[in-house]
Amino acid sequence: MVRTINVTRYVTPLREGGSLPAIVEADDDGLYVLKFRGAGQGVKALIAELVTGEIGRALGLRVPEIVFAELDPLLSRTEPDPEIQDLLRASSGMNLALDYLPGSITFDPVVDPVDPSLASKIVWFDAFVTNVDRTARNTNMLVWHKELWLIDHGASLYFQHAWQDPERASRNPFSQIKDHVLMPSADNIRGADEECRSKLTSELIGKIASLIPEDWLRTQSQHDAPDEQREVYRRFLEERVKTSSIFVEEAENAGKALV
Repeated sequence: MVRTINVTRYVTPLREGGSLPAIVEADDDGLYVLKFRGAGQGVKALIAELVTGEIGRALGLRVPEIVFAELDPLLSRTEPDPEIQDLLRASSGMNLALDYLPGSITFDPVVDPVDPSLASKIVWFDAFVTNVDRTARNTNMLVWHKELWLIDHGASLYFQHAWQDPERASRNPFSQIKDHVLMPSADNIRGADEECRSKLTSELIGKIASLIPEDWLRTQSQHDAPDEQREVYRRFLEERVKTSSIFVEEAENAGKALV
């Protein structure tokens, strides 16, 4: 289950994010990092964040809690920045947010060594969801209470931007994995493949796909029914599990090239 919160206060923008995510306060008194549906990437980024994040959690990786966040556009009245006002008005309704990790620091591969088995699992995970955004330039990982946390998955599942032949897209070897920041530490990707595939059952994938809100899917497409779109995500993910040897081989070859 994914909880729903109501945003009560806009706290501060996170300017380092390309789509102006922000720290907000909610009606449960918690602080969250809000991803706006009205940002440049639109609801596709929110869908990628939701689906990928819940897959990561199912694999036992640390992902901040993901919640649906209802936003009242009236909050824009108290914001002096016109850009933020426009973003709040454009994001009326259901958005997506992640639990804020206070005091966390950006992962530095030089300072923060990662256990090879965990590195292998994260590399497998990012190859599976076709996440192009976990490089040395932008690791999208945080260290919080001495543990590694994965954030910002809006750039994953990029097949959805073309929306053509998901079965063919699922067999993409994902050559971008060579740029993964943890590739030098990932020494057992095939072992990670066995573990992760056993957890990603058809039932689990179906449950995760069913989480995608109908509102987002209707915004994304005026022609395909929400259930039909969820089915596309389900087929893509199920087929990618079945053909994981394709992207595993690509990742292993990328690792060998570093030696």
